[in-house]
Amino acid sequence: MIKRLIPAFIAITLFSCEQVETPQNEEQQATTTVKNHSYGNIDEISTNHLHLELNVDFENKALTGVARHTMDNKGADKAVFDIKKMNIEKVTLGKKGTETETTFTIGQYDSLLGAPLIVDLSSEDQFVNIYYSTQKDADALDWLPAELTGSKKYPFLYTQGQAILTRTWIPVQDTPENRFTYSADLKVPSELLALMSATNPTEKNETGEYSFEMKQPIPSYLLALAVGELDYRQLSDNSGVYAEPHLIDAAEAEFKDIPKMIDAAEGLYGEYLWDVYDVIILPYSFPFGGMENPRLTFLTPTLIAGDGSLVSTVAHELAHSWSGNLVTNASWNDFWLNEGFTVYFENRIMEEVYGEEIADMLAMIEFQELKRSVDDLMAEGREKDTYLKLDLHGRDPDDGMTDIAYVKGAFFLKTIEEKVGREKFDVFLNAYFKAHEFKTLTTEKFVEYINENLFEKENIEFNLNEWIYGEGIPSNVIQLNSDRFVVAQELAQEVKDGNKLPTDLKRSDKITQEWLAFIRAFDGELSKEQMIMVDEQLNFKNSGNSEIMSEWFVLGIKNDYKEIRPEIKAFLKKVGRRKFLEPLYTTLAKTEETLEWGKEVYKEARPYYHAVSFHTIDKILGVNH
Repeated sequence: MIKRLIPAFIAITLFSCEQVETPQNEEQQATTTVKNHSYGNIDEISTNHLHLELNVDFENKALTGVARHTMDNKGADKAVFDIKKMNIEKVTLGKKGTETETTFTIGQYDSLLGAPLIVDLSSEDQFVNIYYSTQKDADALDWLPAELTGSKKYPFLYTQGQAILTRTWIPVQDTPENRFTYSADLKVPSELLALMSATNPTEKNETGEYSFEMKQPIPSYLLALAVGELDYRQLSDNSGVYAEPHLIDAAEAEFKDIPKMIDAAEGLYGEYLWDVYDVIILPYSFPFGGMENPRLTFLTPTLIAGDGSLVSTVAHELAHSWSGNLVTNASWNDFWLNEGFTVYFENRIMEEVYGEEIADMLAMIEFQELKRSVDDLMAEGREKDTYLKLDLHGRDPDDGMTDIAYVKGAFFLKTIEEKVGREKFDVFLNAYFKAHEFKTLTTEKFVEYINENLFEKENIEFNLNEWIYGEGIPSNVIQLNSDRFVVAQELAQEVKDGNKLPTDLKRSDKITQEWLAFIRAFDGELSKEQMIMVDEQLNFKNSGNSEIMSEWFVLGIKNDYKEIRPEIKAFLKKVGRRKFLEPLYTTLAKTEETLEWGKEVYKEARPYYHAVSFHTIDKILGVNH
């Protein structure tokens, strides 16, 4: 259980030397309240601009330097920041060059939230400078040794801040409710290139010194950093791709349609307001398909399938440039406002670029996953986690990163579109993005806005409550169909009935989503002999397509297809994307024998995973580290 924090008082200790944040005694209580998973007192004083001066130290696995906060002080005598796994050397007040040291205290440590850093100041102070270094186990930072990179010559570093991990690499008021601009001066090894979610270089320099600027205000979870051996290829005047040298050609080919996606998105919902849209292909340990860091989307290499069949993830991250980055959920309870809108928008982009049939198949695959997630949550007694509006107080906001926010949210919007008509809904969405750009929004404010600007205006009745505050999937959900899915499912039934595949059938005859529909049509049951037969002809186990391989491996584990264990093990030791790891390890945990084998594999694989992934798998397998 995660310990809830109760406001109280503790003795204040003054620090003039380095203070290391450490767990406190159970009897000690935090001095500050928690709002939206943050200790930050942003109603009294909040960051307007952040400037970072950091040295990236691969030898000691530490970022060292200063975070300079320019703040809007509404009369506060203290500024409270979020920190976790961080060493605080000192805090000063005033502009650079005219600084005076001040006192501070660090409150009770919480295993989820970290601790409040409470800085003493006067009601006139606007400049707070925090000198600090990160700890080796900071959850946002993935320090990869050279052997885990493509060339195996140089180490690699990247950050992952969402949802509340930015506080592990920057002392910051770590809530999406507060937006600010930022800049940075970084020093890295001269053989490496540094990139941020800001203005970026396209080639390395001899000094290893780089400067960055983000002029548009963003929430803290969108601060991002990557340092490694990287090449760049331009795709258009305002887009390009970064990747390690061994992947740059494949990445350029796979994501060649990004300029078309940008044009489609702007045609739907207005001007792209972030100047440049670049993507970076990270090493395999990256825990997500993508992360929408503005100006520099982070992507997993598992998207490089060779045929462009998984580029919908890129459309998703691009769509975040409007829903999430431009209009942001005010709290993690409102996460669906980021992700539901984005999955809906992603599908519209895919329809514009690749056609309605492809877009519908993508949506249907997602809807299958949604139904599975709803069933699992209901079976676990977590009915309220199937609401769009969540209650994550005292819980890890990662608990809300399920298909509910993403796909139920998207089908909610699709159902509204069907009710009111696409033309009217597009007019509404354009106005919605414009009215709230560079702002944060709660679910309640969204309900007020859509009622006033769509339903009342068009005299339309729609039950918002059953979608937002109700369990499961409402009965009025839009229905999609695909003839190509029917064919794939009929083919699966033929196999289940004992028939062989057509001799001329090749894996390249169907796209990824059709093969997923084929595998899922077995409903978890297929004999080992039949799986061997399918693999002999279609070779799913070595397809190189992570979506297909993960689905096939789960089916194999369920049906005692032990012959593919070498391929499963290789996959688990290579891929760190949580979307694939979670169902594989969950399935392995179902029986005593597979659990023991899974634990053996995990001992070897865990060092290859980011903290976001290994914390999840630790719980699934019941292991402690």
